[in-house]
Amino acid sequence: MNQLEQEIISAAATFAKDRMSRLHSSHGWDHVERVVALAAKIAATEKKADPFIIQVAALLHDIARIDEVDSTGIQCHAERGSSIAYEFLLQCGLEEKRAHHIRNCILSHRYRNEHVPDTIEAKVLYDADKLDSIGAVGIGRAFLFSGEVGARLHNPDIDVSLAEAYGKEDTAYREYIVKLRHVSDKMLTDEGKRIAHERHRFMVDFFNRLQDEVKGLS
Repeated sequence: MNQLEQEIISAAATFAKDRMSRLHSSHGWDHVERVVALAAKIAATEKKADPFIIQVAALLHDIARIDEVDSTGIQCHAERGSSIAYEFLLQCGLEEKRAHHIRNCILSHRYRNEHVPDTIEAKVLYDADKLDSIGAVGIGRAFLFSGEVGARLHNPDIDVSLAEAYGKEDTAYREYIVKLRHVSDKMLTDEGKRIAHERHRFMVDFFNRLQDEVKGLS
């Protein structure tokens, strides 16, 4: 990478870390660090992928999550963050075409919106972000989040249609039933699929074991 790219990477890390300082641990800076590492691992298997685009997009992908939290979910962090990142990158001296590319990667990384990743860089970021929500790390994050919102440890008889988000029944198990068990089917890269398969298996075994232990069967 040239000097400007290295400077932009450093500036992006500082900018993102500062913007994310008020977030709870389940969606904090360490999540970004893991996504950056996962994205690099996946990108290494994709010859046409641009590592600079991927690294900067990974660093900036959650810079507007605090805006989403403050708006109680009304503001989409992917849409807001993509615009903020675009303006920030232009100010850093990045050419418009590459800034636009990174903006689109961030815009399409979210699990729940209509924007579909349409470049290899966007697909790599999408997979890396989703992988951090499953497996051992995903389980840990799910329990962290349930603690942050004051949810109970576990409800083996949960009716997800009646359980409210951010409420007492917004348990890690609810997150697993509603979202996490479906993540592995949505990977877009071969390496992402491989890693997801391993993490999914571990996660399924864990929640099956949790069910048995809560019921006194193990």
